[in-house]
Amino acid sequence: MPGESRIRVLTLNCWGLKYVAKNLEERIETIAHELAHSDYDLIALQEIWVFAHYERVQQRVAARLPHSKFFYSGALGAGLAIFSRYPFISSSIYPYSLNGTPLDVAAGDWFVGKAAANVVILHPILGQVQVFNTHLFAKGGEDGPEYNRAHRLVNAWEFAKLARQAAEVGRYVIALGDFNSIPTTLPMTVIFQHADLKDSWAITHPNIQTSHIVSAQQAIQQLGITADSPLNSWSAGKLYARGTWGKRLDYVLYRQPNRPGQTLPILKAIDTKVVLTEPVPGRPFSISDHFGLEATFEITAESSDETSDTYPSQPQRPRELSNESAATTIHALTACYRFSRERSRKELIIFGFCLLVLVGVIIGTAWLPHSWINPIFILFTVFVAWLATTMLYEGFIFGNWECNALMNVIEELEIHRKGQEILNGQSRD
Repeated sequence: MPGESRIRVLTLNCWGLKYVAKNLEERIETIAHELAHSDYDLIALQEIWVFAHYERVQQRVAARLPHSKFFYSGALGAGLAIFSRYPFISSSIYPYSLNGTPLDVAAGDWFVGKAAANVVILHPILGQVQVFNTHLFAKGGEDGPEYNRAHRLVNAWEFAKLARQAAEVGRYVIALGDFNSIPTTLPMTVIFQHADLKDSWAITHPNIQTSHIVSAQQAIQQLGITADSPLNSWSAGKLYARGTWGKRLDYVLYRQPNRPGQTLPILKAIDTKVVLTEPVPGRPFSISDHFGLEATFEITAESSDETSDTYPSQPQRPRELSNESAATTIHALTACYRFSRERSRKELIIFGFCLLVLVGVIIGTAWLPHSWINPIFILFTVFVAWLATTMLYEGFIFGNWECNALMNVIEELEIHRKGQEILNGQSRD
């Protein structure tokens, strides 16, 4: 099948939250138009939370990409969708166990329920390919300390396990999305090491010297900048974007299946570029606050070149999370665990204080000197009751939820480290 020897994919964060994202209808219309006139085989969209917007894109691309899935998660949806030229044989979504706090309403991560969505497609040459689309927790930055991005580390570990499991059951893996992390940070290190995923941009743009970059356009073309670029109208005015070329937060990752003893076709990235960088036609604003990232894969017969981007068919020990990375992750999660316990304790103290205030208000109403004070007491009582309920939920329910999720990952990493020590000891015997 000569026409099936290449796969073109696209990932794009659409910035599509209703009532919050600016010029949303015009931007979604432009996105739908651009995708309808493209020749991608797979498209992964993030932050497409409005189902009507998904339907608009679906109708426009259906002629080339007849198979699609909109994923549901949390209270407002995961904002994830996948469009494919190849038929689906299964689909699932894995909501991450930690996505910020309920009190952080402005960020909204807890309410949308960020997740790892995936479909298994049937490719005429590769067979089963598991395609992931994800959007990791945003807050935490890149400079640390690591516990500030502990939720994103939990996301990264859970995603890495899913991608690794997909390869271990014999499927090719293509993972697309907004990982909210630059390549050198710990969350990406966890994903690269434990899932053994290859970065298509790094494969197709080796040995780029950042010191040679002299313009924002050159940074986009050579460094793969997709977010916070000075050339993006939505980030050009941000203080942290001034004087920088932006960040590479969007990725196309991939790996071969783990089928020891079998001769398999090789999936390899041969071209990767940032796209959808132009503004909406006739308007002064960009299509989204992220640029799109496209990658082209070539499918070839198995190569014997040891330096090529391949997996030999002989049995091979899978790549593992390094002891240093595991220790750093455990340290960050442990620090976050302590912080969470202390925060929960303070919130429960506030809850107890609110109860005392409510008792005092109830008793005090018997001695109100004037009737006009009564409405003020009612409003004050409602506020204190709301605060008490919120602190009880945040301090007890979410506090224990967060601590349990952190402890699960900490113990998983500890067991994984000890397990590797046992396996390494056996291999030396």
